[in-house]
Amino acid sequence: MSRRVVVVNAGVSAASSTRLLAEQLAGAVTAAVSARGENVEIDYIDVASLAGDLATAVTSGVMTPKVRAAQDLIAEADGLIVATPVFAASYSGIFKMFFDVLDPDALTGVPVLAAATAGTARHSLVIDHAIRPLLAYLRADVLPTGTFAATGDFGSPELGGRISRAGAELAARLVASGSVAGFGGPTDVGAAPRRSGSTTDLGPVTDFATLLQGHTGD
Repeated sequence: MSRRVVVVNAGVSAASSTRLLAEQLAGAVTAAVSARGENVEIDYIDVASLAGDLATAVTSGVMTPKVRAAQDLIAEADGLIVATPVFAASYSGIFKMFFDVLDPDALTGVPVLAAATAGTARHSLVIDHAIRPLLAYLRADVLPTGTFAATGDFGSPELGGRISRAGAELAARLVASGSVAGFGGPTDVGAAPRRSGSTTDLGPVTDFATLLQGHTGD
């Protein structure tokens, strides 16, 4: 059984340390899932390339094809890795805009691994005071280990250990969610949280009795 993980990368530069951290986390998740005898597919959403489309969506409510494609990836994901650079002591503006245009139920119950990068360790609490509350508001299942990396952390054994631990946590969530509907477990139909967000969602369906109400057939 293959799982799908979407990486939401809010790095803004061509050689982005945020993208590098996200790739290392995706690699750790892939290794941990493979060690359990399962497969995982990784898709990337580079939010910077959607900046103009997100501005249109926020100011006019019109979702461009690029934004709809990104929303469909999120709606079909079994898990997420989200990574942002720190600007002005918080996540970047385009990172927030991306989540502002998601369906409110798109992340309900979805395991999410949060990560952030900054120039110095002074911003190391940004995951807990900014990113984690945002994801909790969207009812995501935010994993215990967040991964923060200052510039000087890259290549250190300590960062490698945090990446491995965070990847293993997301892999455990992904593989554990593979139970068969109807036999209990996290994916049991009756117990699963409501989730939506795909652009192909049709919304509530009116039953035939209601549609034919008042029609006698005469």
